[in-house]
Formats: sequence, structure tokens, C-alpha cells
Amino acid sequence: MNLTIFARTVVLTCLLLLAPLVARAVQPDEIMTDPRLEARARALSAQLRCLVCQNESIDESHADLARDLRVLVRERLQAGDSDDKIRAYLVLRYGDFILLKPPFKLETWLLWGAPFVILLAGGGIIFVARRRQKRLAQANSLSEAERATLEAMLGEEGS
Repeated sequence: MNLTIFARTVVLTCLLLLAPLVARAVQPDEIMTDPRLEARARALSAQLRCLVCQNESIDESHADLARDLRVLVRERLQAGDSDDKIRAYLVLRYGDFILLKPPFKLETWLLWGAPFVILLAGGGIIFVARRRQKRLAQANSLSEAERATLEAMLGEEGS
């Protein structure tokens, strides 16, 4: 009897800890009756950025605009639009920013290329700094003849 209470407690604790992982912002009144269309709506919603939250998909966001976009996606699916057509409609309306993974094209090259440019610039700065440091170390080091002269001068001062 004690073991069943413990097992139930463990199961309940696990369920409570995992509940936030499956929690979505989709309201019950938004869910479509056709499971295939609902699955497509969820997949599309996971690819679209909430324009209010900006780092969440509309599927995860609780913002009013995200709800409106989820409803719009479901309406367009219900009307028979393809996933690509819905994405194209939203991009036309809101720009590439609405896509969590914007396409690589002329307008978005900086977005995709900036990390590489920053990495190369940082590597260049480190390379130049090390070369300067090496040159300074070489410039400050004395040759054997200079070192002997210096020791002789210091030896004379000590006497």
C-alpha cells in the first residue's frame, strides 16, 4: 500500500513537471475538428514568428496578435490553401520577419552573413594584435652584443 502511494506521487510529480513542455497558447476554440488540418496548422504556427514577442512562434505566444495569426492560418487552411500559399500570404503581408527561419536572399544576406563577418573580423583583430605583440617583443629584446655592453656598463657602475 505504501508503494502505490509512492508510485502515484512520483507519476503525478512527473506529469506536473512535464506539463509546461506540452502547454501551448492555442485556445480550445481555435482547435480544428479535422486532426490533419490541425496538425498542419500547428506545424505552420511553429514556423511563424510572433511579431509582438519576436522570439516565440505564434503557436507558443499568448499575445493577441499571435492569436489572430493562428486563427488566420486556420481559416486559410479551412479554405483549402496550401502551406506554401499561406506562408507566401503572410510574408507578403508582414515581410520575411514573420518567418522564424527567413530565406537566404539579397534582402536577408546581412542577417545570415553577420555571424560569419563578425567571426572573421574578430579573428583578424586577434591576428593583428598578436603580430604587433610579437614585433614589440622582438624590438624590446637585446642582441648578444647589446646585452654584453649593458652588463659591462652595469658592472662598471657597481664598482
